[in-house]
Amino acid sequence: MCEYCGCQSLASIDELTREHNEVVRLISHLHPARRDGDAARMAQVAREISTVLVPHTQVEEHGLFPAMAVDFPEQIAALEAEHRRIEAVLAEAADGVTPSDPTWPDRLVDAMALLRDHILKEQDGVFPAALATLSTEEWEAVERVRTRAGGALSRSAA
Repeated sequence: MCEYCGCQSLASIDELTREHNEVVRLISHLHPARRDGDAARMAQVAREISTVLVPHTQVEEHGLFPAMAVDFPEQIAALEAEHRRIEAVLAEAADGVTPSDPTWPDRLVDAMALLRDHILKEQDGVFPAALATLSTEEWEAVERVRTRAGGALSRSAA
């Protein structure tokens, strides 16, 4: 791979995108569970989403976003704030708990709508901007964070 065209960054973007795709697939499981009033199933799906998002968010917030914040501070701050809002609702179902709050299913659905919009912002804005602006050293830093954070999806499953 060359060091000039940005191709070294494609593996990082590809992995983040595959994680987004998996999250969107998982979100689609919430609607039938919500329709059926199955809060326990919704909680299970929330935990599955968290399993993908925890390392994904680490890569973004400790690898990709710091490099992007130099040129796009307001946008990155807004994305990080969305992460916190989404994580707060997902965390209510952590550790095998089905939240007893009757508003939780609706709050989860709302948080997942926010997450879908958030994913579009990243894929249509952040990732192309990162590909165009990050240096080889910055992409290597992203990869180091990925190595530490791991991931819910196998790289070979692409």
